[in-house]
Amino acid sequence: MPSFDDVRRIALALPATDEHVSRGHAHWRVKEKLFVWERPLGKKDIDWMGERMRDAPILGARVEHLIAKEALLADDPAVFFTTPHFDGYPAILVWLDRIDAPTLRETIIEAWLVRAPKRMADAYIAEHGE
Repeated sequence: MPSFDDVRRIALALPATDEHVSRGHAHWRVKEKLFVWERPLGKKDIDWMGERMRDAPILGARVEHLIAKEALLADDPAVFFTTPHFDGYPAILVWLDRIDAPTLRETIIEAWLVRAPKRMADAYIAEHGE
């Protein structure tokens, strides 16, 4: 099962990335733009989730646009989910205990590519073929 240590390792290996802690939760940023973060659910989220609520770590991740978000949610609803808090916002939530390592890596890199400056993202893609 991946952990936030895995998230940290993957995220910090990406160019111009730093880790910031706010309210006790880690956030990873590229050039000060948030791309993945620890996302515990608040009371409203927990109430809304009802029986679907689980006691497991959750990662938030930016996506390119709402169509990409809907595709991920439809592709693997056991791993990717959202709450009303994120309605209309290009981000998904991830159950870390349900995602495999390659998909976690892909999710983090895709989130980084969305938030990185275009030249930096293009250079990364040219070098790594992501």
